Amino acid sequence: MAINNPYKSYQQNSVNTASPGDLTLMLYNGCLKFISIAKHAISEKQIETKNTNIQKAQNIIQELMVTLNMDLDVSKDMMSLYDYINRRLVEANIQNDVAILEEVEGLVTDFRDTWKQVIQMNRKKQFELGGRV
Repeated sequence: MAINNPYKSYQQNSVNTASPGDLTLMLYNGCLKFISIAKHAISEKQIETKNTNIQKAQNIIQELMVTLNMDLDVSKDMMSLYDYINRRLVEANIQNDVAILEEVEGLVTDFRDTWKQVIQMNRKKQFELGGRV
């Protein structure tokens, strides 16, 4: 008989009920988590852990790439930046280079923080519109 893991259930419910904006935020946070684990793994000479987590970060970046709405001009710029991040992740993996991971981490953090502000502005706007009705 399997024991239910309440954290796993909560995590699954969070994903299932999240808005598209919140899901994107979760992807950015997951990417940052995997980059952090990979950086630590490099310093501990844990090559398999480093490789696995960089690949997870790459998968997230690739998911962000395929979900871009290419009808928007900003999406073309984002695609170029995501492509750059993806290539740098490959280089970091091949070279075991923490400095590259720190560069990528900075870019993803900027994206995440900007995205968080967009979500907050949207929620504020929705709240204000809801209050006028």
